[in-house]
Amino acid sequence: IFIDDGSHDGSFKELLEIKEENSEMIKLIKFTRNFGQLPAIYAGYSAANGDIIVSISADLQDPPELINQMINSYLNQRYEIVICSRQSRDEKYFRQKTSYFFYNIIKRLSFKNMPSGGFDFVLISKKVKNVLLKMEDTNPFWQGQILWTGYKIKIIPYNRKKREIGTSKWTFSKKIKYLIDGVLSYSYFPLRLMSLLGLLFFTLGIRYSLYIVFAYFVGDVPFKGWAPIVILILVLSGIQMLMLGIIGEYLWRTLDQVRNRPPYVIEKIYD
Repeated sequence: IFIDDGSHDGSFKELLEIKEENSEMIKLIKFTRNFGQLPAIYAGYSAANGDIIVSISADLQDPPELINQMINSYLNQRYEIVICSRQSRDEKYFRQKTSYFFYNIIKRLSFKNMPSGGFDFVLISKKVKNVLLKMEDTNPFWQGQILWTGYKIKIIPYNRKKREIGTSKWTFSKKIKYLIDGVLSYSYFPLRLMSLLGLLFFTLGIRYSLYIVFAYFVGDVPFKGWAPIVILILVLSGIQMLMLGIIGEYLWRTLDQVRNRPPYVIEKIYD
């Protein structure tokens, strides 16, 4: 099953040619526009009828020869989820470090069993697929949803190859958005952090107020001028804006969810 996610580089034309040569083996789903990697994955899951499903990117950075090992892990060892985790990458230094940073934040805040190298080359059983398709998250964190199911997992390490053709559309801004989705969807840490910061500054404010009152009565005014007041206002206002921003992220996701828009629109299915 190939998903054409609004490509503009001739990929769809090549897929049609492959489809003509292998008409019974290949299904092609064409989106009306680019909806993103995750909607494409879930469209593939919806169209898949097998007992096991393997998702792999079309850029061939992930070695297809591992699929046999993944299938054997399912058939012989009864793993419902087989993850191929990237142990190293033949990629630019910046991409390596940002990816490592991203997945380690997720590992600390949301999923302790998240592989440090992350994953998107994975085998899931039909059981897992059915659970995933029941989830109706508008901003899904796909890897987290797979780990959340609690099924038995096997991890196969591998080296991710350098991309030979084209450039990745998985930009830094998309990574940041996906990171926020992963943290906000499966961790209470941002809300707890806001509460702890509020309690901390409330306590400091009470102590400082008592100190100023005491200094006033003993005639030892702690400062003259407006500089300390301005500093306090800037710091506290910055924290308040940060808290409002976090609340806004939650509210935006709630709004996105209740709109109940379809995650993708299919132009045509070539069976």
